[in-house]
Amino acid sequence: MSGKALIENGHPYFVPTDSLEDASSQWPQGYLSFSHYDYLGLSHHPAVTAAAKGAIDRHGTGVGASRLVGGERLAHRALENDLANFIGVGGVLSIISGYLTNVSIINHVLGPKDLLIMDDLAHNSIVIGSKTGKFATLTYAHNDLEDLARILEAEAGNYGRVLIATEGLFSMDGDITDLPRLLEIKESHDAWLLLDEAHSFGVLGATGAGLCEHFDIDPGRIELIIGTLSKSFAASGGFICSSAEVIEWLRFTLAGFVFSVGLSPATVAGAHEALNMLRREPERVTRLRANSRYFLSRARATGLNTGTAVGEAVIPVLFDTPEQCVFVAEALMQSGIYAPPVIHVGVPKDLPRIRFFLSASHTEADIDRVIAKVAEARAASTRAPDRISAE
Repeated sequence: MSGKALIENGHPYFVPTDSLEDASSQWPQGYLSFSHYDYLGLSHHPAVTAAAKGAIDRHGTGVGASRLVGGERLAHRALENDLANFIGVGGVLSIISGYLTNVSIINHVLGPKDLLIMDDLAHNSIVIGSKTGKFATLTYAHNDLEDLARILEAEAGNYGRVLIATEGLFSMDGDITDLPRLLEIKESHDAWLLLDEAHSFGVLGATGAGLCEHFDIDPGRIELIIGTLSKSFAASGGFICSSAEVIEWLRFTLAGFVFSVGLSPATVAGAHEALNMLRREPERVTRLRANSRYFLSRARATGLNTGTAVGEAVIPVLFDTPEQCVFVAEALMQSGIYAPPVIHVGVPKDLPRIRFFLSASHTEADIDRVIAKVAEARAASTRAPDRISAE
């Protein structure tokens, strides 16, 4: 199946990427994906896939019920304990969906007398979580912690609990939160913090332990840290990090856990082996960082707009119009590079972009190839704007 045939369905989404992989030989340099967040290059690693297959052979394909009512497997607690040890927190609770994790926890810890203050570019799961309860909600300008401080100064005294929600590494912009300043503000107002590290674990810090390791900060200073297994850990599902006491309370009370099925044996085993490999091979984080910095420097040297990205796994390239963005994405597809456009969902309408996910498995040649193609297509779009609009 060609890139052209795939886009002729009217849009560049829901592309069956296994078909692209199967058709790799049609492109001189093969098929190349920058659309998947396999940051450490572990999703096809023989040790990870073998662990998942072995778990299916021993335990079957599912766990059959929620862990509270149907029992759990030893592997569930083993993964959670090792994640807690790796991140440096008191405990971890894994949940069937990363998205569900934020949606569930915010409503669970806040009540009618409480206030949620979130970064205005926080992930949609936080936004939806903010709408599920009867608490008040405010936003502060993206990464503007002085704006947050002003809001807290004016509003914190009017509420019981105050929860600040933000991301560690922002999934659409590739920038990070100034955690030392954020904790200073939080603690001076006796607020709580929910830090979404979905894109941080396996990426930030010398060993991939996240934003706290990046800034050399004790993660115990953060009330709730949210992670996912679908990125660096090459599986699916989410998890909550907190003190051991809070995690034990959540095991019996959090609706998103109590009323959802437990992670499948294959998911647990694959994610656990990915975690083990990260701990054994921290050089994967180093390689990912080198690739990310190389992509950022090459993109900027070519005149591409990468916004506020810091060069850590997620790097957007911004375009002038949605039409130009789609045009470049289609040109990439025609050359065997899959990186779909983001033009309305999850980003401001005036900031269309292609979001590139870097991996430890990418090479500098891969990066040079994609940068050259983006620059070529962007130049072509500026020479023929009328044709782009018509398309």
